[in-house]
Amino acid sequence: MTAKIIDGKTIAQKIREKIKNEIKEFKQKPGLAVILVGNDEASNIYVKNKEKDCQEIGFYSEIHKLPEDISEEKIKELINKLNNSDKIHGIIVQLPLPNHIKEETVINTILPEKDVDGFTYINAGKLFTGNKGLLPCTPAGCIELIKSTGVEIKGKEAVVIGRSNIVGKPMAMLLMQEHATITICHSKTKNLKEITKRADILVAAIGKPKMITEDMVKDGAIIIDVGMNKDENGKLCGDVDFENVKEKVSYITPVPGGVGPMTRAMLMKNTLTAYLNINGGKN
Repeated sequence: MTAKIIDGKTIAQKIREKIKNEIKEFKQKPGLAVILVGNDEASNIYVKNKEKDCQEIGFYSEIHKLPEDISEEKIKELINKLNNSDKIHGIIVQLPLPNHIKEETVINTILPEKDVDGFTYINAGKLFTGNKGLLPCTPAGCIELIKSTGVEIKGKEAVVIGRSNIVGKPMAMLLMQEHATITICHSKTKNLKEITKRADILVAAIGKPKMITEDMVKDGAIIIDVGMNKDENGKLCGDVDFENVKEKVSYITPVPGGVGPMTRAMLMKNTLTAYLNINGGKN
């Protein structure tokens, strides 16, 4: 058996096209503001890509680049200005932030209805209690990738490796909402291999290159690889040993070209949702 590759690029492109068509007749365009603190190379690339997506779809976008040594208060001032702006419907703060700034304080300054990353306490609480809010982009994208296989999630055994607030925990919540049975594994999990071998759906979000090997996966499983690492040759790779694992499973996401494009597409989808919510569904 060789797995079918879940093509995140193609699925993300379809989502962007759908949004582009939907907003064609809008009098005002949905607006996204991105705050970038410092000069982290990876963050710069992500922000450029988000700006490109906005241009392609036809969103209004603002990029606010701030110096590394800026105070927390100044960032909060900017967020409050964006909270009150009629042009802006979605606000994201590119992470990570410099050490002297408290991420949680800054993120929770964003109005929940403009929190298109889904990271505020309010949106996290809504997800936890099964209420409608803006969802974190990466886990929401992963659910879309799983659904694209046509395999029903309901009743499946799903294992999530990683317990971060950005991916692991919300991923587990979303899988539970789809009626999967969930196990969350992390660095302190004992007998990891025994647990991962039971998974019909395995989501790896640990940040360790090629950690998930073929002897750790179940025959015919669906593998979603959230990892973005460099291997020993400096080549981009995921948390899953793709070449060997793909011979054993039914579906697998590549790195790059799997989860990454979907994260960006879900950010665009969230921005449109936020726009419609703020305007009471009117355009």
